[in-house]
Amino acid sequence: MAATHALDFLVSNPVAKHTASVIFLHGLGDSGLGWAPVAKMLGRHPSLSHIKWILPHAPESPVTLNMGMAMPSWFDIADLDLDLNAPDGGEDATGMLKSSMSVNRLITAEIDEAGIPANRIVVGGFSQGAALSLLTGLTSERRLGGIIGLSGWLPLSGKMKSMMTDSARNLPIFLGHGTSDPVVRYQYGQQSFNHLKNALKFPEATEENVQGITWKEYAGMGHSSCEEELDDLEVWLGKVLPAESQSTS
Repeated sequence: MAATHALDFLVSNPVAKHTASVIFLHGLGDSGLGWAPVAKMLGRHPSLSHIKWILPHAPESPVTLNMGMAMPSWFDIADLDLDLNAPDGGEDATGMLKSSMSVNRLITAEIDEAGIPANRIVVGGFSQGAALSLLTGLTSERRLGGIIGLSGWLPLSGKMKSMMTDSARNLPIFLGHGTSDPVVRYQYGQQSFNHLKNALKFPEATEENVQGITWKEYAGMGHSSCEEELDDLEVWLGKVLPAESQSTS
């Protein structure tokens, strides 16, 4: 596999003392700038004021779906008809794994340079970035704080049972999807949730216990986010990365 390059990224610094971090990956054709307003808005909540947001920019590369023209992309996408039951789903496994290595470099930097424990780092994303965040979090040798997947899908689902590490067992996962998504269709989000629950044996989270999957669907929402979803995400993050950590690194 070709050597990975360090990702360029934006940072939304915490208002309070920095004790946790979220690395959030944008969707196809976007950049970290696209999610900067959301990071700033969530960072203003008192319960999340200790969290630093890291918003990487995907490198430009040819995308088959875009007639081979280059655009910001974490990996190649041939079409939007996903086969989540196929061994590789017809997906660009090589590109996914290469980008996952780049995200892991950001995680390592937070641990080694910023002094943030792995279990105080959440990796998340939207659409293509959600797929990459799930791949990264589920295959990490470190026990991360959790995973966020908005309007995305579980990549390489046919192989994920053998790829998933023990560190990822029962990891807190927030999945949100709009029922009217015309891009990454709602059925793919629902299938991903069911695969995590049934094949990978993730429990469903409860009000009392955030470990496992929190699945949220939003009636009428397209390929985007909404105020209700961001409110739900704020509550989830407050549980996963509380201001006063009781965990040990």
